[in-house]
Amino acid sequence: MQSFKLTPLFLLVSLLISSSCVSNASESQNLHTSIKKTFPRDLKLDTATFAGGCFWCIEASFEQIEGVFEAVSGYAGGTKDKARYDLVSSGKTTHAEAVQIYFDPNKITYETLLDILFTAHDPTQLNRQGPDVGKQYRSVVFYHNGAQKETTSQKIKDLSTVFDRPIVTLIEPLVAFYTAEDYHQDYEKKNPYQPYVLSVSKPKIDLVAKKFKALLKVSE
Repeated sequence: MQSFKLTPLFLLVSLLISSSCVSNASESQNLHTSIKKTFPRDLKLDTATFAGGCFWCIEASFEQIEGVFEAVSGYAGGTKDKARYDLVSSGKTTHAEAVQIYFDPNKITYETLLDILFTAHDPTQLNRQGPDVGKQYRSVVFYHNGAQKETTSQKIKDLSTVFDRPIVTLIEPLVAFYTAEDYHQDYEKKNPYQPYVLSVSKPKIDLVAKKFKALLKVSE
């Protein structure tokens, strides 16, 4: 996609048309190709799976963090046969838009990832994030083991006095994660001037970058 700068009038009109986490790349809607990453054999990575609204925002927020090897957009909380964007985004499934994060525990802790998650989205909004409304945008931590479950429970207790409203983030075991269609991967990076990215994603990504400045990857 060729990048271009939007005029204020065009941006306003575009925002009115594109006010939620919805892609018009219909030709890619039915793709079910999995992302196959070749990890260095000597690199022992851990995995975290979070949901907090549109996966474009969450993925890009974590991609900029040192110690995060890869963040993959996908679906969790539902079945494989319904893990399709056209179904999930319509709210017709039990999935949540989620992001699976592969990280180096020697460089960043799971607890720090939770701190980033609770910065990248509002955990007090029930079944929505800003303009995105529905259970597919619910706040969930899908834990992989007992330690992650315990750490998440404690983190939510610790943050209960930070937010003005109760935290509604769910804590659920990860049953399965289904990789989203190819065009969703690195969406913010590939589409920096897309109206939703500019108005919704970018402010969240920038907020994470500001708060966790010391943890940002060094640009080469």
